[in-house]
Amino acid sequence: MGKSRWFGSAVPPGPLDAPAPRSLLVELLTPLRSPLVLVLLGASLVSALTGDRAGALIIGLIVLLSATLDAVQSHRAGRAAASLAARVALTATVLRDGREVEVPVVALKPGDRVLLRAGDWVPADGRLLQTQDFFVNASSLTGEAFPVEKSASTDPDRPLGDEPQAPDAVFMGSSVVSGSAQLRVQRTGVDTAFGRLSSSLSVAPAPTAFDLGTRRFGLLILRLTVLLVLATLLINLMLQRPLLESFLFAVALAVGLTPELLPMIVSVTLARGALRLAAQQVIVKRPSAIQDLGAMDVLCTDKTGTLTQARIRLDRHGDAAGRPAPGVLELAWLNSHFESGLRSPLDDAILEQAPPPWQGWTKVDEVPFDFERRRVSVLLQRDGQRRLIVKGAPEDLLRLCDRVQDGATEPVRALQPQDRLAIGGLLEQLADQGLRVLGIAWREAAPQQSHARVSDESGLVFAGFVAFQDPPRPGAAQALQALGERGVAVKIVTGDNERVTRHLCEQLGLPVQGVLLGSEVAGLADDALQARVASVNLYCRVTPAQKTRILLALKARGRVVGYLGDGINDAPALHAADVGISFAGAVDVARQAADMILLQQDLRVLHAGVLEGRRTFGNVMKYIMMATSSNFGNMASMALAALLLPFMPLLPLQVLLNNLLYDISEIALPLDPVDEADLAAPRRWDMGFVRDFMLAIGPVSSVFDLLTFQLLLHLFGPQPELFRTGWFIESLATQVLVIFVVRTRGAPWRSRTHPALWLSALGVLALAVALPYTPLAPWLGFAPLPPVYFALLALLVPAYLASVEWAKRGFYRRHPAV
Repeated sequence: MGKSRWFGSAVPPGPLDAPAPRSLLVELLTPLRSPLVLVLLGASLVSALTGDRAGALIIGLIVLLSATLDAVQSHRAGRAAASLAARVALTATVLRDGREVEVPVVALKPGDRVLLRAGDWVPADGRLLQTQDFFVNASSLTGEAFPVEKSASTDPDRPLGDEPQAPDAVFMGSSVVSGSAQLRVQRTGVDTAFGRLSSSLSVAPAPTAFDLGTRRFGLLILRLTVLLVLATLLINLMLQRPLLESFLFAVALAVGLTPELLPMIVSVTLARGALRLAAQQVIVKRPSAIQDLGAMDVLCTDKTGTLTQARIRLDRHGDAAGRPAPGVLELAWLNSHFESGLRSPLDDAILEQAPPPWQGWTKVDEVPFDFERRRVSVLLQRDGQRRLIVKGAPEDLLRLCDRVQDGATEPVRALQPQDRLAIGGLLEQLADQGLRVLGIAWREAAPQQSHARVSDESGLVFAGFVAFQDPPRPGAAQALQALGERGVAVKIVTGDNERVTRHLCEQLGLPVQGVLLGSEVAGLADDALQARVASVNLYCRVTPAQKTRILLALKARGRVVGYLGDGINDAPALHAADVGISFAGAVDVARQAADMILLQQDLRVLHAGVLEGRRTFGNVMKYIMMATSSNFGNMASMALAALLLPFMPLLPLQVLLNNLLYDISEIALPLDPVDEADLAAPRRWDMGFVRDFMLAIGPVSSVFDLLTFQLLLHLFGPQPELFRTGWFIESLATQVLVIFVVRTRGAPWRSRTHPALWLSALGVLALAVALPYTPLAPWLGFAPLPPVYFALLALLVPAYLASVEWAKRGFYRRHPAV
């Protein structure tokens, strides 16, 4: 399933985009919709009506068998992928019979009562029955980037319109920023406002690196096929051969040239890769992401919770001078206790401390956290006194303060320039020690003030700070080193302080090549940012929108980019990357935007995933190398033979049978191991490489085909049945056996081949040799061959394989880095 767009654009991921797995019947009918196959079946029907019923029947059976082979393998692969995706499918908390029950979002129905909390993805349209400081981000529907507060409906049974700005309703595709609510579902799935919008727009997902590669390869094959088929048809018509037979031969040749097995090879290879990753606790939601992971040459990662343990411990707290200050911790505790947004590990660390005497304080209102302000404010009251307590990024908070308090018992005084310098120096010292710091500030509020607003966050009193330790995740250093050795550059993209991040890089052994701050990113145009990202691997104090810009700048430079993150602020970047990776414990919106989910928070499985992606790509490329070299060479020889011989070199049904048996011989290819050289560095589609390989190896096949023509004509003279039988066996033998040469860059005898591939290849070859001696031979146009033919074949095939090996080595000497 392709990636869908949701964050600030038209199509969010989720149940709306998850079609039911296709039935086996639909899979079976899909190959039959191919224009080439339809033309072939139509032509064979005409052939049957004109008297050649046996030939038409055999062609129909061959086409059906080929379609069945493709359908069964693709269906199994699709079911395996769907089963894995279901393990991380989005669920909703629903009240049923007075109990909270987790149900799949696709099982929601009108009338259900859904509980929503900070970090949740809104799974349906409906009106709100209850709310508590409830803020949502509806940017996917409204384009508005900032959270909007929602309140309980006075008439929850009133039918919904399609107005996402309605103050008492929420709509599918929104996400909960803070607070909690109870939603009565009115519309689900495609009946939602979002569902109808998606259907009408039909926005296609942006193509990934793998999609673009397969598209270019398809265009290359299409051009070659059209050229050869038209030339063959024209030659046969010039030689005044039967029109219908010439047409059938040309279409059969086109079928032989088309790598129709490629989708099945890709599907099965990806499914096997997904199953292997699942065994290592990685769930793949989008199968093609495995190949994108293998091609990835840049991994951008958030810092907190990904490279660090997110088991944060409060290290110290202090006033503006750095002296221990219990009053500062009390203010921080009250803020964390009363805020209703998504609670961070920093809040958990604060709340683990012994609670202060907070009885009597009650919450009036709050301004929830957002990633632009980087702070949260709560308005509290006690004994008729109201106070706004603000907690957030200390540098930003300090700019909002005009007073300072040196300890809870000291009087408040004006904040002087020298105070700002001293506090700034203290913050730098803490950051250099790797401590994450939150600033704490407050101000008195009017007794009648009932709402907190962003504008209230000014004229504050700076109380002090709380500082935390967030140690690196175990195994993170080894994982980053292993990725670097495999050609993957790691870049940290975080909203945190650059000094703290530098300290973490030292602990992880990650050299800092360059630092770019969010304030600098904001001042750069897109082309200037593209120039800067090449030399920077540390991006600090960046907003979610800036994270996305950084990833898009890297992609614009031709890099294949992965992103690892688990927070609400990571969702846009997860979606913008070629492959998004998150954790099972991440918030809903992050898991929905990701292509892969790590069930265990161990970065070493990322390295295993990269190798799996390269293994998958290697096996797909094996098939492509054969399709564009030996197979293409044989088909080109067949087109040339139509000009040189006084009869058709093969009957149309023989061409199709040759193609079918060749496909069967390659069915075990997804099981085959790949060489260590194919795992050493990122590999991407390179049509120039494929073309050059075809031009290097294809002519070798054609030369040996022409030599075979001469030998067959010398042995049998102008006897079409013997000629066709001899060439059918030789053509299939060379196509099938050359896989053992092409599948590795090195010597074939030094590279381990999967036993199933040996079995399928040799089994097909044995069947081809036996066919002329079976009762089917007359129906297929074959005739028994004399022993001298097989003696010559035993000399010809090894000579061909040796020549291909020689040409292959010369090719890789000219292309050592590909």
